Amino acid sequence: MADLMIDTNHTALLIGDYYAEVMATLPHAASRQCLEKTVLLRDKVRAAGMLVCYTATVFRPGYLEIHERNKLFSSRKKSPQAAVGNPVDLIHPLVKPADHEPVIGKHRVNAFFGTDLSIVLGAHDIHTLILLGFATSGVVLSTVRYASDADYRVIVVEDCCADRQASVHDFLCQHIFPFQADVVQSTEIIKAI
Repeated sequence: MADLMIDTNHTALLIGDYYAEVMATLPHAASRQCLEKTVLLRDKVRAAGMLVCYTATVFRPGYLEIHERNKLFSSRKKSPQAAVGNPVDLIHPLVKPADHEPVIGKHRVNAFFGTDLSIVLGAHDIHTLILLGFATSGVVLSTVRYASDADYRVIVVEDCCADRQASVHDFLCQHIFPFQADVVQSTEIIKAI
């Protein structure tokens, strides 16, 4: 790939589902230092004055947003696990948002579905989305697909994404994402801004 070009006035970083309970214990993230690389990238993006957004999946008490037909989330509704309604409570402490940074609470995997993310991005005239998160096969995949269809330029930061299965992460980054996104390393983004 040629040198990456980024228009910092029209680009946002989206940190998707960097959950405290998962990122610190996930072997695929730890061995690749995803958390540390994300903190460095996020700090460089902030210093460049770019918009930084976050997502986390949240629900009301009783999981009112989940139908039993939903294969992914229906087991959570039946579990004794209490619903978390504030997305900030779920985000890993090392990547907690600043007070002025938007945090998108979502009820599904895709960061856009049923949320105000597109409104936030539109209000800042964002047309390029730098995306990273957990899981590569979850929020990253679903959001890449939607963002590409919505005509955003999408950049996936491979070394800041993680999945429970490294082979799934590798397959997506090598064979699926390149059709709809640029797949880069965090150092390439830092160099470009």
